[in-house]
Amino acid sequence: MTSIHELLEIALRQRASDLILKSGMPPALRVDGDMELTGLPKLSAEDTRELAYGILYSASRDRLLQHADSVSPHSDQDTTEDHIQMLLAGEELDVVFTVPSRMRVRANLFLQRGAIGAALRLIPLQPYTIDQIKLPPVLKEMALRPHGLIIITGPTGSGKTTTMAAILEEINQRRHCNIYTIEDPIEYIFTDKMSVVHQRQIGSDTRSFASALRSVTRQTPDVIAIGEMRDAETMDVAMTAAEIGHLVITTLHTVSASATVGRIINSFPLHLQRQVSSQLAASLLCITSQRLVHHCSGKGRVAAVEVLTSSPTVCKQIEEGEIGELYNSIRDGQHYGMNTMNQALEKLYLSRQITYEEAMQYCGNATEMKQLLRNI
Repeated sequence: MTSIHELLEIALRQRASDLILKSGMPPALRVDGDMELTGLPKLSAEDTRELAYGILYSASRDRLLQHADSVSPHSDQDTTEDHIQMLLAGEELDVVFTVPSRMRVRANLFLQRGAIGAALRLIPLQPYTIDQIKLPPVLKEMALRPHGLIIITGPTGSGKTTTMAAILEEINQRRHCNIYTIEDPIEYIFTDKMSVVHQRQIGSDTRSFASALRSVTRQTPDVIAIGEMRDAETMDVAMTAAEIGHLVITTLHTVSASATVGRIINSFPLHLQRQVSSQLAASLLCITSQRLVHHCSGKGRVAAVEVLTSSPTVCKQIEEGEIGELYNSIRDGQHYGMNTMNQALEKLYLSRQITYEEAMQYCGNATEMKQLLRNI
C-alpha cells in the first residue's frame, strides 16, 4: 500500500490543496477547488487505518522534535496509540506535521461508517507575500497601521488563512513588532525577520482562545493575530485590543463585507448592540471578503477580493446601524481603497484572468454584474 508521505508527494505534484482518504474509494485530490480521484486502487478500512497511523505518528514525531528535552523518546508511539483509540471511540482529531523541505500538513481524522477517514490540507513551508498572491495593494497600507482591526472573511476554502499569513509576513518584513498568533492549529510557520513572531497553538500552548486572549495584552504585543473569531467573547476582546492600541488581524466565515458587520453586531444581546456598533466603528480598519476563482487558462485560481475600509462614511453607517447602506459606500469608495466583489471580478475579467462565466458564477449581484460587463 502507498504510504501517507507518498500520497502527499502525489498531491504536491498535482498542485492539490487537499488530499481526501475514504474507505472504499481511491485517494482523492482537490485541485483548483475541484475534486479528482487518483488512479490508485481503492482503500480498504485497514488501509485508511494504517494511513491514520502514519499521519498521527508524523504529528507525534514533530512534537517530539519540538520538545526533545521534555518528552520521552518513546512517547511518540504512546501518543499515536492513544489518538487511535480516541479516534475509534468517535472523537475527531486535528493534527499538524511537517514534511521536511516539502510542505506543512493539517489533517482532520474522523470515523465514517465505522472506518477511519481523513482530510489533509497541504500548506507551503513559507507564507506567501501580498504581492505573490496578488492581493489588493491597500492591504500593504493596512499592515503598516499601528492599531485597528482587520477582518478577513469568506467561505471555507477561500484562502482566508493564506491572506492573514501574507499580511503578517508583510509586517514581519517591514516593521519592528512583537507579533502573537493564536491558532487552532498552527498552519504557516514564520521565521523572525524585522519582527519577533510568537505562535501559540490551542491545546498545546494554551487552553483556549479565551485564555490566550485574556493574557496576550499583558505580553507587550504590537500585533495580535486570532485564527478565527468564533464567539461574542472573542469579538469583544479583538475590538477592545484594537481600540487600546494593538493591530488585530482575524478571520470570520461570512459571505460579504457588509454581512460581516451585521454578523458581529448581531452576535451580542440586543441591549449591547448599539455599544458594539460604536466600538466596531471606532476600532475597524478593514474588512475583506474573498473568493478563489478559476483562471481562464484552466490552471490555478486567482483571488477576487471585496474590500471595505474605515472611511468616515462607513464608520458613521456602522455606528448608526445603517448596514444596508454599506454596499453603496463600498462601491463608491475607490478613493479609500474600497471595491465590491463585482468590481473585483470586473477587474479580473478586464485583465483577461477569468472568463465571463466565472465572473457571473461568483458575483454578488447578477443584474449589476451583467451591466458592468455589458459596458466593457
